[in-house]
Amino acid sequence: MGPSRLSAPPNTVPGRLAGRTAIITGGAGGMGRAASLLFARAGARVAILDIQREPGERTAAEIVAAGGEAVFLPTDVADGAAVDAALAAVTRRWGRVDTLFSHAGSIIVKPFHETTDADYDRLMDVNVRSAFVVCRALVAHMLGAGGGSIVITSSIGGEKGFSLESLYCMTKGAVLQLARSIAVEYRDRGIRANALCPGFVKTDHGLREIRELDGLGQRWSETDLAAVQGRICEPEEVAAAALFLASDDASFINGTALYVDNGWYAKG
Repeated sequence: MGPSRLSAPPNTVPGRLAGRTAIITGGAGGMGRAASLLFARAGARVAILDIQREPGERTAAEIVAAGGEAVFLPTDVADGAAVDAALAAVTRRWGRVDTLFSHAGSIIVKPFHETTDADYDRLMDVNVRSAFVVCRALVAHMLGAGGGSIVITSSIGGEKGFSLESLYCMTKGAVLQLARSIAVEYRDRGIRANALCPGFVKTDHGLREIRELDGLGQRWSETDLAAVQGRICEPEEVAAAALFLASDDASFINGTALYVDNGWYAKG
C-alpha cells in the first residue's frame, strides 16, 4: 500500500506528536490501525502491540514505507510479563514512552442470562485486564520519564446501557473509570488520562456487532443508525479524537470522556 494511506483527516495538524513515542494496543486493525497511521503522520514513533501478527506487521511496514518510524511487537496485552517485555523493547529502541493509546478490546453480543463464566473471563481479560496491565506499566514508566498522556478506548456503552451487551457495557464502564481515576491520582505528576467513547464505527468489530444484534432481533438498518448518530462513524474520525487527546492541544483536558457519536449520548 502506498504512502497516501497516512494522509490525515481534515484539520489534523502534521507534527502534533513530533518527537513523541506512542504505544498503541490493538493497533493492527480498525480504529487502532487508523490511529497507528495517524499518530505516525503526526510525527510519533509508533509501537503497535497486538496479537494479530500479519496485519500488525503490515501496518508497521506501511508507516515505515511512508517515511515514519514504527515497530510491531506481537503481544498479549492481558499478560503482564508480555507487556513488560514489549515496553522494555520499545524503550531500548527509542528511549522514553510518553503516549499510550490503550485500544485493545472485543465484544460479546448475547442475552445476559445466556452469558457464561467463560464469556465473562474472556471479555474481562481482553477489555479490562489489558487496560489495567498496560496502563499500570506505562504509568510507572511515565513517572520516571517526566509524565505523559494516556487515552483509553471505552464506548458509548461505558455509561449508556444496551440490551444484549451487558458484559461489554460493564467492561467499558470499568475502563472509563480507570481513565478518570488515573487522571485524578497522577495529575500533579504530569500524567493525563482520558477516555474515548465511540458509537457504532465502520470497522470489522463494529460491523460484526451490528450483524450479531440484527441476528438477535435488534435491527440496525441505515435508517436506525441515522436516527441515533446520523451515520456510521469512520475509524479515522475516532483516531483523530485520540490524537487530539494525546497531544498538547488537549493539555488541560484530563479525566474526561470524549464521545465520538455525533450527539447520540447527549440526545439520550
